[in-house]
Amino acid sequence: MRRPKGNKTKKAVLKRFKITGTGKVLRSRAGRRHLAQTKNAKRLRRLGKAAVVDPTDVYRIKQNLPFHH
Repeated sequence: MRRPKGNKTKKAVLKRFKITGTGKVLRSRAGRRHLAQTKNAKRLRRLGKAAVVDPTDVYRIKQNLPFHH
């Protein structure tokens, strides 16, 4: 008899988010991909750092990353 399969990892979600050791969900910031010459260096440095995902979205993201939480 075959075992029922668990939830699959949504690969798009896996590529966009990272879960820390304490369970926080990190995301990259928007606005870094192009037109960088018009943005100052301080702004680009800030955009390079990861941001914590809003708590209202964390549950849905973790649902789509079944083996990563």
